[in-house]
Amino acid sequence: MDELAVFLAVFKDKGFRVAAKKLGLSPSTVSERITALEVRLGVPLFIRTTRSVMPTEAGRTLAERMTPLLDEMRLVLNDVASSQQEVRGTLKLNVTGAVMVDILPPLLDRFLSRHPGLHVEIMVDDRLIEATAEGCDAGIRYGEHLAKDIIAVPIGPRTQRLALAAAPSYLDSQSAPSHPGELVDHDCIRLKYSSGALIPWEFEREGETVSVNPAGRLTIGVNGAAAAIDLARSGKGVIATFENWLQPHFATGELLPVLPAWWTAFEGPWLYFPSRFMSAPLRAFVDFLAGEREGLQDR
Repeated sequence: MDELAVFLAVFKDKGFRVAAKKLGLSPSTVSERITALEVRLGVPLFIRTTRSVMPTEAGRTLAERMTPLLDEMRLVLNDVASSQQEVRGTLKLNVTGAVMVDILPPLLDRFLSRHPGLHVEIMVDDRLIEATAEGCDAGIRYGEHLAKDIIAVPIGPRTQRLALAAAPSYLDSQSAPSHPGELVDHDCIRLKYSSGALIPWEFEREGETVSVNPAGRLTIGVNGAAAAIDLARSGKGVIATFENWLQPHFATGELLPVLPAWWTAFEGPWLYFPSRFMSAPLRAFVDFLAGEREGLQDR
């Protein structure tokens, strides 16, 4: 089983050194275990060159069939560890950075307080990937990015809005726009995904939809959203981002709403996972989220 786990790591990372680093082993140990597995099976699993490590057809077949089996084994072990009254084990989540600002942290705080025997591991990733393929129990994404053959559980606010804001000092020096089309004449702070694509600026009012693409005096990756908001607070331009991120600064007056009648609403995030995978820690988290929703409905 150790040899198979090493094999899958090399297959996934396409190299001995990267796999060795993640496994906490030396490259020579990884190479020895792969060789031992190949001798045991009687077939080569990788084609090794000085520049690359490529799976053979036998290696590819083994990886495709063993991955779900080892995932099931990991879930069984987690369930056994959680067979006592107290849930134990590790919950691994692959989440978009958008939920790490003010949605997921307070939920995790309450969840961990309820289950002191659990550990949570968070992988923050804005790429559109299959969470379980990255070794995670579940992922958190927005609805437009979810596959149809998965289970999705609502998490956090069910409706959010793309809001526009600028500092009073900026609006004192510039005429506030009266229509989204006028934003192209303003200094704008744009955010972009890790893929390099800009987050679209789309607005709607009374059936009229407007999409604008200002050049952006400043463009910052979504992982630097907090810095982008700080730059807006200092008067560097108009920013468009989650209303819930901007609300604290509206409350202090450091930022003012821009074109609030045009802000567009969209569905909140979802916890998603394939139906065949539900470890005890994940089941506990899903039950916890259901309890949170019931609590909100009772208020």
